[in-house]
Amino acid sequence: QVQLVESGGGLVQAGGSLRLSCAASGRTFSSYAMGWFRQAPGKEREFVAALSRSGGSLYYAGSVKGRFTISRDNAKNTVYLQMNSLKPEDTAVYYCAADFSVTTDPNDYDYWGQGTQVTVSS
Repeated sequence: QVQLVESGGGLVQAGGSLRLSCAASGRTFSSYAMGWFRQAPGKEREFVAALSRSGGSLYYAGSVKGRFTISRDNAKNTVYLQMNSLKPEDTAVYYCAADFSVTTDPNDYDYWGQGTQVTVSS
């Protein structure tokens, strides 16, 4: 089992940057593929980015490709989401999630953090 805690959210102007972090508990972090998802008010949770256990395979939603970068540091039990060129439509609660297999489907993930709010003003 793994517990996840996100941090790094906040308010930023359009065009700005934020880096989200997700710290995982436990000694088996490297056994999990990790994903980032987001949920805006009134909308379903959607896939943002994911990476494999080694970090060698990366996946991005089309809406964030070229602007967001997912990475992980297995020595620190942490996954990151670097978000650049932020847009008002990126406003949402951002969640990290863990699963044994890398996937873009939120229903496949067994473990979730509590979420961190990202607000992008125009």
